[in-house]
Amino acid sequence: MHLLRLGSCYQIFTYNCIFLFLYLCWATVVAQTTNNASVAQQVDASPGPRPDRIILTWQTAPATSQTVTWRTDLSVKTPQAEIAVADASALFTHYATRHPAKTETLQTTNGAALYHSVNFTRLKPNTLYAYRVGNGTYWSEWFQFRTANDKPELFSFLYLGDAQNDIFSQWSRVIRAAYAEMPKAKFILYAGDLINHAENDTEWHEWFTAGSFIHATIPSLVVAGNHEYARNSLGIPYITRHWQAQFNLPHNGLNTQKGLVYYTDYQNLRIICLNSYWFVAAQAKWLEEVLEDNPQQWTIVTLHYPVFSTTGRKNENLIRHLKPLFDKYQVDLVLQGHEHTYARGSSMSAGTDKETHQAGTVYVTSVSGPKMYELTHKNGLDRSAENTQLYQIITINQDKLLYKAMMVTGELYDSFELQKRKGKPNEIQELNPIINQERNFENTLKIPHDNHDNKD
Repeated sequence: MHLLRLGSCYQIFTYNCIFLFLYLCWATVVAQTTNNASVAQQVDASPGPRPDRIILTWQTAPATSQTVTWRTDLSVKTPQAEIAVADASALFTHYATRHPAKTETLQTTNGAALYHSVNFTRLKPNTLYAYRVGNGTYWSEWFQFRTANDKPELFSFLYLGDAQNDIFSQWSRVIRAAYAEMPKAKFILYAGDLINHAENDTEWHEWFTAGSFIHATIPSLVVAGNHEYARNSLGIPYITRHWQAQFNLPHNGLNTQKGLVYYTDYQNLRIICLNSYWFVAAQAKWLEEVLEDNPQQWTIVTLHYPVFSTTGRKNENLIRHLKPLFDKYQVDLVLQGHEHTYARGSSMSAGTDKETHQAGTVYVTSVSGPKMYELTHKNGLDRSAENTQLYQIITINQDKLLYKAMMVTGELYDSFELQKRKGKPNEIQELNPIINQERNFENTLKIPHDNHDNKD
């Protein structure tokens, strides 16, 4: 009897152990699945009947037009936008005009979606407008934007380097800090690598979610980086299908690179957007025509790959084809990305004379996302940084250009002013009293050695 009881107890104990083991295995799988889901599903990228991913760009003149693009699911049959001159009275909505949208279907990693766009034209310069997008049943909120002035006046814009990684979790604070510092910026200039995987629709949704209403109220100028390119089954690169669908940009550039190579004139500034990924020689011929026939007082060029690398990359084709044109036509500023560092210098081009303060083209490379590289080539730099998320504010006031690089935490990191001088190179004045030492991997935050992802 005692043996039978012992056997029975042993059998019950064994079953309990097996049950406990299976339960622990199940709990571990559930926990891992939950953790993975929380990482992968930071945003819900699926489209619905309500408009999302609303963004302002320009297809035509900023003083008299404004383009808006948005996304819905396939159920939307009558996409449209309404616009009115903004007024402090809520009755402005009674004066809104309705405009049908152009629509295209985009197959994505999250399924099919519709992208709609309207180019508002015949607008009044320097005028505040309110608009909304929808289908007659589902509408967005009313947003506001102001058209450009048709005569020069003081204005500012934002410039952001690569976002690319951890877009929703870590890049979001950069664009929001930039907006908080300069809410009346006239546009945002993106120097490429907005996302990490060109065709990943969830990453694109992270980018739009991070920007939120900012993209719906401040127009964007974007250039493509290497991460906006995917490869087909033969290994041939192509621009992501998202590009043309969600960014309606000027078609005044090369016919073979519509929406990738173009320029925009904003008051007394010409912004020229290049595609540094390939076909640079063909762009150089077009670029010279645009620079030669340029009535604007200021000229800024933006591209993704930097002309002068700070991390040892070889960009000889940019130096050979583009730098001579920048020097010849006295381009004021070149804004770049790709290096995941901060670097600013003008001695790499026409030269900075430290005594007379004469400067040629000023080259800047910056990064706004959390991915960081080490600086290995510092010759000719006036200011640099590693391991630092930054945004830049550029202000143009007649014949003066003020540049400020801000850390995401709000401190000024770099600043200078360019003064136009007729028949002479720009005069450059260093304005930053170097209140912060040069930031590098040795004197900034490091990954803790005892970091085991323990959480209280």
